[in-house]
Amino acid sequence: MSQQYEHLLIETTGQGVRTITLNRPDKLNAVNIRLSDELPVAIEEASSDDAVRVVVITGAGRGFCAGLELSPANISAMTERRTASRHERLDDLHWVGRWVLAVSNCDKPVIAAINGPSVGAGCGLALSADIRLMSDAATVSTGYARIALSPDAGVSYFLPRLVGVSRATELILTARDIKADEAERIGLVSRVFPAENFQQAVAEYAGTLAAGPPFALTLTKRLLRDAPDTDLLSQLRRELSGIMQCFTTNDVAEAMQAFAEKRPAKFAGK
Repeated sequence: MSQQYEHLLIETTGQGVRTITLNRPDKLNAVNIRLSDELPVAIEEASSDDAVRVVVITGAGRGFCAGLELSPANISAMTERRTASRHERLDDLHWVGRWVLAVSNCDKPVIAAINGPSVGAGCGLALSADIRLMSDAATVSTGYARIALSPDAGVSYFLPRLVGVSRATELILTARDIKADEAERIGLVSRVFPAENFQQAVAEYAGTLAAGPPFALTLTKRLLRDAPDTDLLSQLRRELSGIMQCFTTNDVAEAMQAFAEKRPAKFAGK
């Protein structure tokens, strides 16, 4: 890992868990133009690193991500870049769309560890992850309506798929805070852990996931990602193709042997 980051902390455990921490704690990890550039690069780097099995995204300090930094200087810088990209016919997903695509395209399972307030683009980042874990002290809000904006960062795409169109509409139009117990009840997050041992709980959860079969998990993520946009017959064919590929791996043989020997399997991703 050679990339150096100004607003991200990167850590990789021996289990293969890569933690990407948004590191602007004094701003509740709000997004400035530098962070907007750095995050997709870090995610893509984790995706291509064979030593990484699971990616965790979290925030430093007491916030997950407070959304876009609304300072005049940051808004001006982002507006100028967006105008330039349109002029030059470049990809203008520089705001936060690149994060969402990077998470969706990442070959490794991505966990959003929501340790504190997650608002606007921060909400979108959490929604784009494969699994969301939440501190019982954290809150989530779409936030946009509070500042006269429509959604970005994939919020209007992911939220209806997670909680249904009717509930998503209410949450986006009101921009109200969603506490952890409600987030778990409506299926917005998978698990809620006490704030006092949240980091430890996330580490244990991610470590368990990292011990799984990497190749099978990658194929599973792709199947789940593509399923809403395909028909049943096509999905059945994709499933068949995937499971036949899995049968050719050493991991399946290891799983069978481990089952026979009544021991935990040790998957190598091959």
